[in-house]
Amino acid sequence: MSTDTGARGAVWFRSLAGDPQRLPQDPPSVLAADAPLGHERARFLGIVPDPNARFPRARHGEAGMEECCALARQIHDVVAQARSGVRRPIIAIVDVRSQAYGRREEMAGLFLAAAAAVEAYASARVEGHPVIALVVGQAVSGAFLAHGLQANRILSLDDEGILIHAMHREAAARITRRSIDELNAWASRISTLSYRIRDYARLGILHQLISVSNPENPTSADVEQVRRALVASVAEARSSAVDLRNRHESKEAVAVRGATQLVRARIAAQWREDKES
Repeated sequence: MSTDTGARGAVWFRSLAGDPQRLPQDPPSVLAADAPLGHERARFLGIVPDPNARFPRARHGEAGMEECCALARQIHDVVAQARSGVRRPIIAIVDVRSQAYGRREEMAGLFLAAAAAVEAYASARVEGHPVIALVVGQAVSGAFLAHGLQANRILSLDDEGILIHAMHREAAARITRRSIDELNAWASRISTLSYRIRDYARLGILHQLISVSNPENPTSADVEQVRRALVASVAEARSSAVDLRNRHESKEAVAVRGATQLVRARIAAQWREDKES
C-alpha cells in the first residue's frame, strides 16, 4: 500500500464532487457534497483522517462514533428531501481502514453509531435511492459495513492499493496464530482469504473493477471514466431490485460460492415450511 488511508479517498472525493459541504454538526473527518452526476445531482460521502478528532482511535481514517453518526445524518437528510420527489443517488467514496476500536468508543456505543449508518444506507436503498459505493483505497472490517457495503452496487478501482477484507493481514495472523507467509499460501488457494482485489472480485460481490491510469492522483480522463461507471451503475440500480440479491445471483457468485447458494436455499425452504405450518 503506497498511500496512507484516507488520502485516496480525499483526492477522489474532490475530483468527483468538489469541495465538501458539511452539516453544522458534522466532524471534519466526514466529507459530504451535492454534485452533478449525469443529468442529476448526487450526494457524495467520504471519511478521511482527522488528527484532532475527539476520539483518539478515530484519527487515522477509521469509522468512529462521530463519523458513523454524521453519515447517518447526511443520508437521512437526502431521504427527507426526496419524500415527494426524485430519489437522488448517494455515492459512498470508500477509503476506510477499520472501525475505531477503543475502550471509550466501545463503552460509548460505537456499535450503535455504526448500526445507525448501516440502517441509513439500507433504508435509503430500500426507498429507491440508488446507493453506489466506490472503493478507492481500503475497505476493511466494520468500517466497510458502516460505509459502503449496503450499496446497490459496489465499484472498485483495479489496483494493488485496494484492500477489501474482514481484517488486515497482520491482525488475521495474530488471531489465527499463523505467519503471514502461511496466510499468503492459503490465500493463493482460497479466494476468501486473499488480499488481492481480483480475487475478491471472483466472489461476485463487486459489480465492476475500473482500471485507471493513476489511482492516487487521477487524471481528468480517469475521473471521467469513473464518473461514467457511476452514472451507469445508478441507472442499473434504478431498474433493478432494491435488495442485494445480485451479490449471490451473479455468475461469479454462482460459480464460486456454492456453500452460500446451498445455505440460502435451505434457509428459504425452512422459512416456507414454518409459514405453512
